[in-house]
Amino acid sequence: MKQIIVILIGSIFFISCNSEKRNMLVEGKIKGFQKGTVYLEKINDTIWVKVDSVILDGTNTFTLYDNVRSPQIYNLTIAESNKRIQFFGEKGKISILSDLKTFGYHSKIKGSKNQKFMDTFRETNTKFNNLKLDLMKEKFEAVRDKETDKLKEIEKKIFNIKRRRYLYTANFAVNHADFEIAPYLALSEIYDANPKILDTIVKSMSTKVRQSMYGKKLITYLEDIKKEE
Repeated sequence: MKQIIVILIGSIFFISCNSEKRNMLVEGKIKGFQKGTVYLEKINDTIWVKVDSVILDGTNTFTLYDNVRSPQIYNLTIAESNKRIQFFGEKGKISILSDLKTFGYHSKIKGSKNQKFMDTFRETNTKFNNLKLDLMKEKFEAVRDKETDKLKEIEKKIFNIKRRRYLYTANFAVNHADFEIAPYLALSEIYDANPKILDTIVKSMSTKVRQSMYGKKLITYLEDIKKEE
């Protein structure tokens, strides 16, 4: 079950949804993209499925729909491209503004409370990743130059950054335990953390979040871990 919510397994299928039951509207604009197909995707069990699509021909605006039972991660993709905009989908209207040149990197997403928190989390998480990348470069150079003492020091710094990132993610999840982003981060970012950390997140979650898709997955995942101890 590890990373089940972020892993792409197998082929991508297309599923349709009765328009009367569609409670999420995703509208937006992709500057520089006026001819092609835009897809809306989500995870169904362990497989990414296309839930809606629209063909653009002379316009760069789009409107897509889906039925959201519980807030979850969606992908906005364009045909014949590996790039994607990943966002938290939930009931209501969500607006996405992007540019073909920077598609998936500098998109503006509004309308989702969970996405607002996700943006905040990613901003800090990116800083941790950048620090780690800098240290990995130093580690490579230390190995190349056979600087044993320096290598040990760098590895210690890398471990400390990982620890700080885990603690930041856990604290962020606990502080936002009234939202579905809490169990999502636990499952996608720190699934291999000490079970006590995951247990703290679960105990902090509101009843609504416990009953959400990611909430149920986290509770089940934690129960499975405890059985293996």
